[in-house]
Amino acid sequence: MKELERDLGLPSVLAISIGAMIGSGIFILPALALEIAGPAVILAYLIAGLLVVPAALSKSEMATAMPEAGGTYIYIERGMGPLLGTIAGVGTWFSLSFKGALALVGGVPYLLLLFDLPLKPVALGLAAVLILINIVGAKQTGRLQVAIVVVMLAALGWFTAGSAPNVQSGNYIGFFDTGVGGLLAATGLVFVSYAGVTKVASVAEEVEDPGRNIPLGILGSLAFTTLLYVAIVAVLVGVTEPGSVAGSLTPVAVAAESTLGRIGVIAVILAAILALVSTANAGILSSSRYPFAMSRDDLAPPSLSSISDRFGTPVTSITLTGAVLLVLIAFVPILEIAKLASAFQILVFGLINLAVVAFREGSKEYEPEFTSPLYPWIQGFGAITSALLLTQMGTVALIGAAVIILGSIGWYVMYVRPRVNREGVATDAVRRRVGRTLVTETESAIDDGPREVLVALTKDIGEQRERSLIAIAADLIRSDGGSVVVVRFQEVPDQAPLTEDIAVQSSSDVSFETRIKAFSTELDVDIEADEIVSHDTKHAVVNFADARGVGTIITENEPLRVRSQLLGYDHPDRVVLSGKGGSYSPLSVNVAEAITVANQGELTLWTPADREGADQYNRTLDDYRAEITEMLSVPVHAESIRADGGSRSDSDVVVYRGTTERVRSTVFGTRPIIPSTGCTTIAVYPHESRRPRFVRRLLEQITYGF
Repeated sequence: MKELERDLGLPSVLAISIGAMIGSGIFILPALALEIAGPAVILAYLIAGLLVVPAALSKSEMATAMPEAGGTYIYIERGMGPLLGTIAGVGTWFSLSFKGALALVGGVPYLLLLFDLPLKPVALGLAAVLILINIVGAKQTGRLQVAIVVVMLAALGWFTAGSAPNVQSGNYIGFFDTGVGGLLAATGLVFVSYAGVTKVASVAEEVEDPGRNIPLGILGSLAFTTLLYVAIVAVLVGVTEPGSVAGSLTPVAVAAESTLGRIGVIAVILAAILALVSTANAGILSSSRYPFAMSRDDLAPPSLSSISDRFGTPVTSITLTGAVLLVLIAFVPILEIAKLASAFQILVFGLINLAVVAFREGSKEYEPEFTSPLYPWIQGFGAITSALLLTQMGTVALIGAAVIILGSIGWYVMYVRPRVNREGVATDAVRRRVGRTLVTETESAIDDGPREVLVALTKDIGEQRERSLIAIAADLIRSDGGSVVVVRFQEVPDQAPLTEDIAVQSSSDVSFETRIKAFSTELDVDIEADEIVSHDTKHAVVNFADARGVGTIITENEPLRVRSQLLGYDHPDRVVLSGKGGSYSPLSVNVAEAITVANQGELTLWTPADREGADQYNRTLDDYRAEITEMLSVPVHAESIRADGGSRSDSDVVVYRGTTERVRSTVFGTRPIIPSTGCTTIAVYPHESRRPRFVRRLLEQITYGF
């Protein structure tokens, strides 16, 4: 596979990052933010800059560990998995394209102060030129960016320094009149001014000495741009009459005219056009690398990762991005769409912070040259503040971000999922935590003391099945000195009277008591027999168990569940423990071990066959099973079972986790393993108080589900 050439030095990195930020953030948004927060817009820019720091630190760290084209997509895909990687890649690609189009359309009003030109044709022409420049090569793009940024900063510096002496302190009166709500709303709006700070990571594969230049470029440009924004906005507010530039399309030019005259206006116009062109240029450069990187990971068609032999750039990816940019400029109300895309960018910043946590906590090799300080507090702060800022973007922005997310999910389901079989390190980190919890709970279940087992006979199942149920109960208590009570529950119509208020003992059925005594002698275990008549069998079983403090209830499964095959339960020495995707419920382990110990047998762990291309998944399951095996007191071996079913087990007993839903399989596949003739299947259902909560069950399904 052809690699991208590393020819972007620190000046180019700084220029790309600064150029990606200084655009609509300072030449368009101040006027809109002034309408919301008044003079407090100055503080809004400062707060927004500080809130970007966590994402900047996180992205700097990941960029030095994985200096690959694709930036945000790469980090989230590797950390959070292909699904979130697809969402981040598609969403950020559109987001950067939207912002690039906004920059071009927003820059034209400054140009119209000098020339009477049509807005859209000029914007389309500038876009076409920038697309061609990006096709020619990244080195030319980086050099152009340096030149643009130098001229732009010189003009903005002159405006700030030349206008500062004319600042009127009276213009800052009523600084906090709009309150905290206005300040936060303005902060959410201007936050997008800093969205470009991490764009350089998307071209990390083309950066010289990425371990040094990427962190310096990202953090240095953020600090510089934050101070520049605050200075420019402070001067803009201080030299203009209160409210005079609120809502203006060219606020900086209005301010320059009042302090520097016509020459100042021309300088600002030049700076604005260069700034907005540089934003669009950086947007094309970085956004085109997202489909390129996604294609290399099979998340997009392979043609998007092809590199031109002549120019050394991903021409197809750049062309597609350019086409989207041109369509947006020509046909779409770009300002509203840019706001929608900005809301998604804030969401991505939150995911960036979570991705760092996933890499640090995961077991995958992760060796960044630069590490974020104050981990994980800085990442937690960044994720929380990103969520809070999203609430300030408005309902339309949130709905738009949701549409992008749903569209990305659709693409993942239709195109990516059939082609990609891998997962992010976050999934494995969560799987290991869930596995440790399961191991702890299993150890506790195995250490449970003597128990009383209730064999509840709720229907006439025949002598052989009765014996099998009682034999299971005897095996469960044989090693810990527990006791067995066998109760036949008889249900009578509501109209029929009961001998006592709720239940009655009866000795009239001599054959029942005789059978129980015979089973007691045969199985060498003391058994207490009883009979209860009630109007509601289920409630009678529960009431009896609660009154006696019974720890375990054994009964035949209901017809809606997998029906136990009890005829073959006779000194089973080949016991199988089946799980969902390779994990086993603690109580199932306890039951399987007790039966194996009682019959001096061998326990087999049914495990899913190794997933192709999921080495980490297989290693984690191996570690989990090794811990389970170590705590058991019986011989254990593992047997891999295909998920497509069709196998036939020669085991005597299969023990598996029961579910409150209809059981479709005794194992973890969509088709069940077929037990051999005479094999008994035992479903283990935990008491409601010991049942894992919904979130835990969901995590088990996601991380261990097969």
